[in-house]
Amino acid sequence: MTRLTRGAAVAIGAAALIVTLPSSPAQAMRTSDGAARAQCFEPRDIGAGAKSADGVRAADHRDVTRKQQRAIERRTKAILSARASSGQTAVTTGGSVPVYVHVMADKYGNGNVTDTQIANQISVLNKTFGGQELVGTAANTGFTFTLAGTDRYYNSTWHADRQSTTYRARTRQGGANALNIWLVDFKYLGIATFPWDYASNPSIDGIRVNFGSLPGGPIANYNLGETATHEAGHWFGLYHTFQGGCTATNDEVSDTPAQSSATNGCPAGRDSCSLPGLDPIHNYMDYSYDTCYNQFTTNQSSRMSTMFSAYRS
Repeated sequence: MTRLTRGAAVAIGAAALIVTLPSSPAQAMRTSDGAARAQCFEPRDIGAGAKSADGVRAADHRDVTRKQQRAIERRTKAILSARASSGQTAVTTGGSVPVYVHVMADKYGNGNVTDTQIANQISVLNKTFGGQELVGTAANTGFTFTLAGTDRYYNSTWHADRQSTTYRARTRQGGANALNIWLVDFKYLGIATFPWDYASNPSIDGIRVNFGSLPGGPIANYNLGETATHEAGHWFGLYHTFQGGCTATNDEVSDTPAQSSATNGCPAGRDSCSLPGLDPIHNYMDYSYDTCYNQFTTNQSSRMSTMFSAYRS
């Protein structure tokens, strides 16, 4: 799905949030070819979530139909059942994830985030996946993140996320269990791939994140580093909390109440469905402000372990 302007959402294809960013230092670094950048959007590649800097998130993963959801669930169960039958552990809870950060600056150095920002981003991942933003309520997923490497490129084309299939294939490191983060300057807040896509296209696996969303970045309301948390959630196999709308199935997670649509900002008490429960506006897989986020749920944690075990271990 994509979001080109406030209030104008278009369903596209994998897992990406497309937003028009406001005037800011990040936008000031853009070149005059912004329109051309929109044309390089690759529906087959995208995976998961960017945030809208004007307070409205756009859909951040491909429009997975209910039929496709059922097929993914069947495939996952078959993989884990086969492993269990062969004596392997079906599901491993949590684990250590190596992280490779690829800084895609332009030829002038725009987008060249500091090592401190990168270290702070890794800290945010460990805090959010460790349940530390709402201790006692938020799930500790058991996943931890260690910076395995950082590389820097000064290529204006790659910085603008053009030729993304090429640059990811050339720079990606590690195996299926390695989270690769490409820091770029585009109209998205972030884009991610799903775990079940790794086998067919491993060279592009990972998440692309707007460099301005890192801790201390220039994108108002979205500069605490939780865009990467949201995108990593998709990388682990989570849908949005509003996947499927007001249905019992919605995001395949039973402890995230159904919601009809994405959240904007942090509207306390929002209840967009007649099904039980208020909208999970504080969940990392909704589209709230960074300051509104504070949790994954217990069943989201279980799903992450299931999907990681099936496709990334």
